[in-house]
Amino acid sequence: MREISDQEISSIREDFPSLGRTWNGHRIHYFDGPGGSQVPESVITAVSEYYRTCNANVHGLFVTSRETDTILHQARLAMADFLGAEGPEAISLGANMTTLNYSLSHALVRSFKPGDEVLITALDHEANRGPWLGLREKGIIVRELPITTEGKLDYSLLEKMITSRTRLIAAGWASNALGTVNDIRLIRRISRQAGALLLVDAVHYAPHFSIDVKEEDIDFLLCSAYKFYGPHVGILYSRPGLLDQLEPDRLKTQDQASPYRIETGTLNHAAIAGVTAAVNYLSRFGSGESRRARLVEGFSRISRYEFALACRLFQGMAENRKITVYGPPMPSEPGGRTPTVSFRIEGLSPAEACEKLGEKGFLLWDGDFYAARIIELLGLAESGGVIRVGISIYTRKEEVEALLEAISELSR
Repeated sequence: MREISDQEISSIREDFPSLGRTWNGHRIHYFDGPGGSQVPESVITAVSEYYRTCNANVHGLFVTSRETDTILHQARLAMADFLGAEGPEAISLGANMTTLNYSLSHALVRSFKPGDEVLITALDHEANRGPWLGLREKGIIVRELPITTEGKLDYSLLEKMITSRTRLIAAGWASNALGTVNDIRLIRRISRQAGALLLVDAVHYAPHFSIDVKEEDIDFLLCSAYKFYGPHVGILYSRPGLLDQLEPDRLKTQDQASPYRIETGTLNHAAIAGVTAAVNYLSRFGSGESRRARLVEGFSRISRYEFALACRLFQGMAENRKITVYGPPMPSEPGGRTPTVSFRIEGLSPAEACEKLGEKGFLLWDGDFYAARIIELLGLAESGGVIRVGISIYTRKEEVEALLEAISELSR
């Protein structure tokens, strides 16, 4: 399998109109991908073409409505390929991951009893904590799996925290704050032994690695297209048959079958057209007869390219004594960590550092990124959290070196 070359990166960057932008005399360097990636021209075209040609509501007996029905079906097919799902009937669409997860929590609690238990983790984004913590008012016991000092889940406590009343484990596949990749196979094995469902938040994982929900034996998985070069659309995968056993909040006029029964109101059809375009764009990085095969190979190439840049970034920061990097060390191979690095500079708050770097055209996030619990446990909540750098498929080696030099100058 061929590596992604510098020449290919130059070609890839031409696909993203925003990458040519300058500001205040500086070319903009987009290291803000964990908060939302830039979008290729093909996605922009798909969204605008929907408005130009077939903007209509669904299920009408006329051409533009039928075309809209087809566009939604194509998006479900595309996401089924993206996730390795059984088919389009396993893919529900929504405004965002948080909204879908709240809907799912409301549905699941109707099948729970007071005293039943849900296990969440200290490493998760609030979108995979808040909906479950809210079930406490329904009499559900919510336990939290803690983390180690290295910023990993404490798996030694996992089996001890599972009881005969555990109904669900809600865990992220990767931390958007620290880049930690969690051992989903281990969590799945333990949840299966307990007879508990497994829900996975793959929002931060999905832009960087191939996903196979069938191979990983996942019950529910959520992700967001705007993190993998698409529009703001949330996606929910449900193992076939599971969603039909639940009672989501829905109107009597809503299609009562999966995957529609959890979808409320009129969906964002134009953005959903862009989801298919984003999946098709990512499939271009691989080869094979099927879109699924192209996606799997493509993500293997993407993850290796991003991993190399993240290693260089991590190394460069480790060489600077005035920088503290948070989270686990870089592994020897791709897969054990996302290309996301969080740090602090001695003598500067994260907000001050990001503002100064932003003046030079470097776009970085500061704060807790809605992963408030982990920042609290690190003791950094009162002092502004951390600075976060994200590597994306369009990031160049030269940009990483330029960022390291800018951070070095700032630390001096």
